[in-house]
Amino acid sequence: MSKSERSSRKRSPPIRSGETVDYKNISLLCGFISKRGKILSKRMNRLTSKQQRLMTIAVKRARILALSPFVNNES
Repeated sequence: MSKSERSSRKRSPPIRSGETVDYKNISLLCGFISKRGKILSKRMNRLTSKQQRLMTIAVKRARILALSPFVNNES
């Protein structure tokens, strides 16, 4: 498979049209956090800049309200 074929491949969007980026939607937020509890980069998440900003704010709010952990110490 050449480079041009890979880049033209249609990918499914990580955030569906009906889903909202909200700190209460923990099932959505868990997909954008690594196993160690870090927020994944925009490149890994395949998000736009605006979506990444909203996702970061939502994750931080969920952490402050203790809906998701700051660090995941499970090995």
